[in-house]
Amino acid sequence: MLSSSVADAPLIREPFHAPVAHLIRGGVVEGIHYGSVVVLGADGRVDFQLGDIEAAFYPRSALKPVQAVAMVRAGLPLDGELLSLAAASHSGEERHLAGTRRILELAEVTEDALRNVPDMPFDPVVRDEWVRAGRGPSRLAQNCSGKHAAMLYTCVLNGWPLEGYLDPSHPLQQAIAEIVEDLTGQRIARVTVDGCGAPLFSVSLNGLARAVSRIASAVPGTPEARVADAMRAHPEMASGAGRDVAALMRAVPGLLAKDGFEGVQVAALPDGRAVAVKIADGANRARIPVAAAALARAGVDASLLTEFQGEALLGGGEPVGCVRPVRSLEPVVVSACA
Repeated sequence: MLSSSVADAPLIREPFHAPVAHLIRGGVVEGIHYGSVVVLGADGRVDFQLGDIEAAFYPRSALKPVQAVAMVRAGLPLDGELLSLAAASHSGEERHLAGTRRILELAEVTEDALRNVPDMPFDPVVRDEWVRAGRGPSRLAQNCSGKHAAMLYTCVLNGWPLEGYLDPSHPLQQAIAEIVEDLTGQRIARVTVDGCGAPLFSVSLNGLARAVSRIASAVPGTPEARVADAMRAHPEMASGAGRDVAALMRAVPGLLAKDGFEGVQVAALPDGRAVAVKIADGANRARIPVAAAALARAGVDASLLTEFQGEALLGGGEPVGCVRPVRSLEPVVVSACA
């Protein structure tokens, strides 16, 4: 049962986003990305905020570590690479497909039991190879297949029906919703359907940061720590080769990080310091530079974050600018562009 300390659901409203990044071309602000940012200290208090951190929003795949914790609490015995894959938005590489098949084998179910939406691999290089080989969309290649396989395995272990495992009223999804509320410290504002077909729970940006903070700083051996350890040890299984979120975890010792569609990024350190970012227009190009600036705000050595300042903006094939976090967010990081 949930603790009585769980707060009311965040308000459903148009978020009061603020400028979080500027698109600089030739020293002129050509565009502005709005969004919201929260930085939590090791004590869980808000050390910095920009925009609206309390309005209800959808974390998208940034919620996957929380979903994975819920499954481990429900008895999922995975660890290491396979548990990282259970929390993944993977690229569709062969290791991701092989890992998903292994989880299905452990559950003694077939790929036919998956109910995520068939898709092509997320990584463009892998997708091109897939097309050249004449392969079409599949549930296995879709970036959430590891999570869905883990959901099926959790159902098998608990004697829950496989049919309807994505229905919000299913015991699996009820168990996940309970842990979402437990770790975020607030009631779910609304439930909808994510791109893969799984239920998607609306919380606040602050609540999401709290949840990831609790996972990253958990006592060893707990379900939270098992998920954090798996993702930190195997970041490419939770994402893919060449993905920025994997590179970020490799660059910052002990960092747990997860991205989500529509410009969402979370990251947390073992001492509980955490950041959460939402880019209002969903622009991926602003997600990592803003998150890197937020991590520097949280006390991460800025020298570890230099490669995450965003890709250069080109003019005639030459660098002429970049995406730069706003000055109020970035006092301790010197961007590559003026």
